Amino acid sequence: MAESVPDPAITQHVPEQPGPDHLDRALGKQLSLASRSVHADDYINNHQAVAPPMHVSTTFRYSRNPDELVAWENLNPNAPFDSHIYSRDSAPNTTRLEAILSSVLGAPTLTYGSGLAAFHALLVFLNPRRIALAGGYHGSHGVIALVSKLTGLEQLSLLSDADVARLAPGDVIHVETPVNPTGEARDLAHYRRLADERGCYLTVDATFAPPPLMEPFALGADAVMHSGTKYFGGHSDMLCGTVSVRPDRAGEWLEGLRGERMFIGGVMGSLEGWLGVRSLRTLELRVMRQSASAQKLVDWLVGDKEAAEYVERVQHASQQDEAREEGSWLRRQMPRGYGPVFALFMKDEAQAKRLPSKLHLFHHATSLGGVESLIEWRAMSDKTCDKRLLRVSVGVEGWEDLKDDLLQGFRALKA
Repeated sequence: MAESVPDPAITQHVPEQPGPDHLDRALGKQLSLASRSVHADDYINNHQAVAPPMHVSTTFRYSRNPDELVAWENLNPNAPFDSHIYSRDSAPNTTRLEAILSSVLGAPTLTYGSGLAAFHALLVFLNPRRIALAGGYHGSHGVIALVSKLTGLEQLSLLSDADVARLAPGDVIHVETPVNPTGEARDLAHYRRLADERGCYLTVDATFAPPPLMEPFALGADAVMHSGTKYFGGHSDMLCGTVSVRPDRAGEWLEGLRGERMFIGGVMGSLEGWLGVRSLRTLELRVMRQSASAQKLVDWLVGDKEAAEYVERVQHASQQDEAREEGSWLRRQMPRGYGPVFALFMKDEAQAKRLPSKLHLFHHATSLGGVESLIEWRAMSDKTCDKRLLRVSVGVEGWEDLKDDLLQGFRALKA
């Protein structure tokens, strides 16, 4: 039988924390994203080691002094910002990870065992009667179907005026941008206005545009989720999901989400939390290089005559009309780059199925966001997609090498 835990409404008392912004206050300015990724968790340190330790314990000793025992409180005076009771509530490595994420995402953030666990937790907490979205990751639709089985949650289409007209206060408008699997962007300011008109919450899946590519809270998001498995992890070796809450809603929402997480049980493991901290140190370096390399590859593929023999079209946010319009919503929403994921639509299904096996630097695999470049014949994992679609996730290799690999792959198809 699982160990019982007290009512989550009884929260552990911790002294006023300096928090992830402690160095901002010390230096009198907001530090850069790169600096916050490395130092946002420094206030938690209670050891001389520069690299954070990995703790694998799931439970933590109470005080030996009976007079200090308080229900659901376990403050360690030697580590006041790193005190824990049971890892289904909090643990050292995930606490560090959440501190860094809260800083780089600009909002209080909780971690979960996967991106879908994070989305599920968000829907359970908000408990809407209706949710409207347009396309996107097939796994999110699967979570909606499961919640619908329990609560009657109704899925609507954002592309249908009749469906949008049925949205009511307390419902959810969920926008994935850039969208999986094509990497195209959606106008968050537009959906904020729509949410205001209908009295809905705006939730955003920003997995494909991690910091510093996009700031969804600046565009009006109420909650932002990420599959941290992708760019936050960045090395194809950890599962993670995150939910961040708009700061002015955090007081109510964050404690509610954290309390429910204990009973849903979708927490990260200690190893994954440690890997996440390691990975976030280089977030900006990786994402900016990956995004820039993807842009160069997209530009080459769109203009190359040899590639045109096989590629019918390339889909990516940079190929949208708004990317060429000065001052457009897309340029304002993604001023630092359009993301490291794009889609190739080959001339026929056979070419799409065969090309990955002709490549040497691109691994034929699902998922994305790692340091290694991946290509996936998307029909392998998403039965609903076009059979000609190849999803490309650009890693940190030299983009010229990736171009040459694709070029020799096209030639191999011809041979």
